[in-house]
Amino acid sequence: MDDLHTRRRRWAADLAQAGVESAGRDVDLLLSHVLAVPVGNVGLLDTITDDQAAVLETLLARRARREPLQHLTGTAAFRHVDLEVGPGVFVPRPETELLAGWAVEQATGLEAPVVVDLCTGSGAIAKAVAHEVPNARVHAVELDEDAHGWAQTNLTGTGVDLRHGDMATAFDDLLGTVDVVVCNPPYIPLEAWESVQAEARDHDPHLALFSGQDGLDAIRVLECRAAALLRPGGVLGCEHADVQGESAPAVFAATGRWRDVLDHRDLAGRPRFLTARLAR
Repeated sequence: MDDLHTRRRRWAADLAQAGVESAGRDVDLLLSHVLAVPVGNVGLLDTITDDQAAVLETLLARRARREPLQHLTGTAAFRHVDLEVGPGVFVPRPETELLAGWAVEQATGLEAPVVVDLCTGSGAIAKAVAHEVPNARVHAVELDEDAHGWAQTNLTGTGVDLRHGDMATAFDDLLGTVDVVVCNPPYIPLEAWESVQAEARDHDPHLALFSGQDGLDAIRVLECRAAALLRPGGVLGCEHADVQGESAPAVFAATGRWRDVLDHRDLAGRPRFLTARLAR
């Protein structure tokens, strides 16, 4: 039988042939999950049992069918917190950690900041802010019933006020009092269906992905609701697609309600999220 190092290379080649971009890393993460060892120690192992190999190969076959890695392990790391994820909820992406970090920075230093996370999904941003800014009063809302269930699991015990509802009408009790609104809305144009990675297109809820013909429908709703929620001078941060570096900020600039409308790039240099300050 081949040693583990040889098998790791073969498994990675199989995943790569199936179109998995991070094939080698995914093999090691699944080995870490099955063997319950830190991923950094996987390379030190020489053998695994037949039973462990059988479990692993079942997971690898599912990954080769482009099931998200996080669905196979049941968890996703996000900044300094861990989240439970699975079918029915959008798996948080590393790029969104930048938006969450911006929200943390804006809330830090305020005496009792009020932060609202619209379209919370798994609760990733809300949980990160609550963890990193303990004095913040964090509120979150999610429309999709399955995703709301995952958010409940992830936000239990954090102090976050989680609600089930539509961001367009959420938090009437907070109108004009919020310091920071943060949102990772759906923003993929319907016409871009075929270009979406299989992991997202086939496994993430479509409510979390697609937003009208130009991908900006939810962002337009967000602009209106954030303007109502924020106090004068309050700030908003919103993720968008990398092709929306001009069109998404333009939604805010066009209304006259905002100043300091800026776009920010991710670590790969792609337009990733916008920020703005309520002018009135």
